[in-house]
Amino acid sequence: MAKSSAQVMELLDTEDKDKVAYFINLLLSQAKYRKLKKEIAKRRAEIKKGDSLTHSDFWNKLNV
Repeated sequence: MAKSSAQVMELLDTEDKDKVAYFINLLLSQAKYRKLKKEIAKRRAEIKKGDSLTHSDFWNKLNV
């Protein structure tokens, strides 16, 4: 009989649950958010150079 991941997690003790959570976080940070991290790093560099939009610049670009 196949068990769902939630059922398996219920059977683990606290230490093993922490280990599973740690590795899940590693996988998410390495794969899913890689593109987002690159974008954030790029924006931080732009901000340090002063290449960021002001509030009024943003709304003026939208013609609002």
